[in-house]
Amino acid sequence: MPNLLFVCSENRLRSATAEAVFCGCGDVEAIGAGTNADAATVVSGDLIEWADVIFAMETSHRDKIVRRYRQLLRRKRLVVLDVPDDFAYMDPRLVALLKARVARHVQL
Repeated sequence: MPNLLFVCSENRLRSATAEAVFCGCGDVEAIGAGTNADAATVVSGDLIEWADVIFAMETSHRDKIVRRYRQLLRRKRLVVLDVPDDFAYMDPRLVALLKARVARHVQL
């Protein structure tokens, strides 16, 4: 059962959508988090350790994760999905984009 961590800035739109979409996929566990201090769920060392694969929505999110948690990332897969902040929560276009891009990295 892979543990998937999805990271954006606020954990209100993109990563929250990803959590909702992938949590119901087979044996997958999914959590969304944000890099900003005021995110709904703030990314933490515990979440990094829990995750088998970490999906950053943008390069800037990956860079923040690497800066803060470099020591915890040694055996982790960290993938940038290149999903722009142009979507509302559960926007069907966002859901389709997430499914297509995540499927390249994890068998669901």
